[in-house]
Amino acid sequence: MDKLLKLLDSNARLTDAQLATMLDISEDEVRRQIAALEKSGAIRAYKAVIDWDKTDRQTVTAIIELKVTPRRDVGFEGIAEQVMAFEEVESVYLMSGGYDLSVRVTGRSFQDIASFVAKRLSTLDSVISTATHFVLRRYKESDVMFLGENQDERGIM
Repeated sequence: MDKLLKLLDSNARLTDAQLATMLDISEDEVRRQIAALEKSGAIRAYKAVIDWDKTDRQTVTAIIELKVTPRRDVGFEGIAEQVMAFEEVESVYLMSGGYDLSVRVTGRSFQDIASFVAKRLSTLDSVISTATHFVLRRYKESDVMFLGENQDERGIM
């Protein structure tokens, strides 16, 4: 099943027939394995990687470091659940090192994200401090390269 997961991770649009050929198993076995992986929760979703810069949608992305005080009886999960509930939040990770949670958010502008951090995120009871880092350019995400015809020459040495 590990090979199947790797194939789906690289391209979730592969057909059962293509997967069966690549794995040297039957299409019925592919369907059975995928159903078992979905039922167990190993496969959580199928998602496209979109280059938003090639669309009309104007967005800004930021990575926010949160230092938090874990809550008695629920640890970090309680604050993580609160943070995940905000529609601006795309991902939340528990981290080791200098901060506790890494939060990726998207907004329409730098001001939208700054307002979100100041008025909604930093005011949560468990949040001790935040550090916001704005994403200036994506180079790679989920094994998809974003360098191409519009390459910034300042990055070439």
